[in-house]
Amino acid sequence: MFGYRVPAPDEAMLISGGRRGLGGAPFRVVTGHGKFVLPVFRKTRFLKLAMCEAEVVETCVTKQGIALTVRAVIAFKVGNDTESIVNAGQRFLSDQDQMSILTGRIFAGHLRSIIGSMTVEEIVTERQKLATEVLDTSKSEMAKIGLHVDSLQIQSIDDGDTGYIEAMSAPHKAAIQRQAQIAQAQATQASAEAQQEAARNQAEYARRTAIVQAEYSAEVDRAQAKSAQAGPLAEAHAQQEVLDAKTELAQRAAELRKQQLVAEVVKPAEADAERIRVLALAEAERMKIQAEAAASYDRVALDRMLIDQLPLIVKEAATGLSGANVNVLNGADGLGEIAAGLVGQGLTILDSVRANLSPAQQQEQRPAVGKQRGIEIE
Repeated sequence: MFGYRVPAPDEAMLISGGRRGLGGAPFRVVTGHGKFVLPVFRKTRFLKLAMCEAEVVETCVTKQGIALTVRAVIAFKVGNDTESIVNAGQRFLSDQDQMSILTGRIFAGHLRSIIGSMTVEEIVTERQKLATEVLDTSKSEMAKIGLHVDSLQIQSIDDGDTGYIEAMSAPHKAAIQRQAQIAQAQATQASAEAQQEAARNQAEYARRTAIVQAEYSAEVDRAQAKSAQAGPLAEAHAQQEVLDAKTELAQRAAELRKQQLVAEVVKPAEADAERIRVLALAEAERMKIQAEAAASYDRVALDRMLIDQLPLIVKEAATGLSGANVNVLNGADGLGEIAAGLVGQGLTILDSVRANLSPAQQQEQRPAVGKQRGIEIE
């Protein structure tokens, strides 16, 4: 808008003409907002409030008379208050670059003054103390011209060709070198010890590996030997089992043969012995009957006795044969033949008894026997 002026955020607008500013200043200060300015009747100028920088390179003489070239950088700006703006505007508004030049000169003078009261050792070792003292001594003077110093940094201190700073640092360098050498020696020793430890570990690992490999090889050898013996052992076990089976088979064959011999030889012999015993008993009975018949001449009774004893004789023979182990080969026919044989033996015994009697006695006994038989039949 025509006649309306607004300063930038880092500027202060100075309006001259009309009424005076604060403290009788020939201008009014406007910051942070705009203002209507009548053309022709009012005049506006702008003062920068941004940060500025001034570099100082000054040769100073210390308390010991040693010349030092000091390089410093000052960061400053116009104060934000109206008083500082008025002071700076009255001094630097027409040529604002003069702020850096004037600031450098002010700090150069204070720097020479303060360094002249200090030794080289203090300056080198206490740079922050030097900067603080320079700031404190220049603060009031800078405030008078409306400037505010934010920081002061001592960038470098050089003694030229005198070599004082280098000589001063020699003991420290020597100490540092000694420490470096000691550290290097310790590092070398630690490295050697580490290498030795690594070598021992490798040797120990190699030893353990060799032991494990030896144990593994021994185990493999044992397994191979066992595997090599497995075949012969298995064959030997198989042969032993075959021998055991053959032995058992032979024992069974011998047992079977024994049973066969008992059935073929012992049992028939026992049967023959029993038959002979029966015959002997029958013969003894016959002789007994003859003796009794001869004594009593009762042939009828003798004949009757023989007839009565015949079933008993046959029974005794059958009883003797019943305990014998007789093999019947032809079934029922064989049993019939055995029974017929027993009856035939009994009749033979009876005929033998009759044959020993005299013809007359036989003739006498026949009717009686016949009669007796006829009676029994009826």
